[in-house]
Amino acid sequence: MPEIYPDIIAETDGFWVINKPIGWTVQRDTDAPSVLQWLQRETAIKPLPVHRLDKPTSGLLLVAKTEQANRELSLAFAERTVRKTYLAVSDCKPKKKQGWVKGDMAPARRGQWKLLRTTENPALTQFSSYLLSPSLRGFVLQPKTGKTHQLRVAMKSLGAPILGDIRYGGSAADRVFLHAWRLEFSYHGAQYSYQQDPNPGDHTAWPFSLPDIS
Repeated sequence: MPEIYPDIIAETDGFWVINKPIGWTVQRDTDAPSVLQWLQRETAIKPLPVHRLDKPTSGLLLVAKTEQANRELSLAFAERTVRKTYLAVSDCKPKKKQGWVKGDMAPARRGQWKLLRTTENPALTQFSSYLLSPSLRGFVLQPKTGKTHQLRVAMKSLGAPILGDIRYGGSAADRVFLHAWRLEFSYHGAQYSYQQDPNPGDHTAWPFSLPDIS
């Protein structure tokens, strides 16, 4: 059994906001524990995924309670009206400290994805960075699209792969240092904003210097 379980940090009639630990999948497609299966056991309601987080990524996950809520929230993601903010850590110096990463993405070897120079249907990521220590740099990542492995590929393209993300050239660590930090969206005329700082119990070595952004 896993040592760390998800948390329900907010709930309405239409959705839950979950704090997903590392090592959990959203839907069960491996031997890893599944957030949706756990949530159904806890609530006796069939949960519907609005978006996904990679297994090694922790943080905020939005899950719908009803088909109608799932359609509305999924449309908000598709129309790019949901503001998502992630935190990442790298032990490499990036090619630039802030700006955009733009480009089409294509499958590569061994389950990886790669960034192309073309921009027909590009992945779009806005980023900034700040110094954590002489050897570590923190990154604030705001994906404007939702491509597979988008942030991991973006960080690799900057020459600063995420610490722990060995698949994309990162240095070995206890975990992949990528965390879904903030989630902001509109639903039924109301504005919702959630922030979940990295949990010490889930981030054994996370350097706790969080950015000061509005």
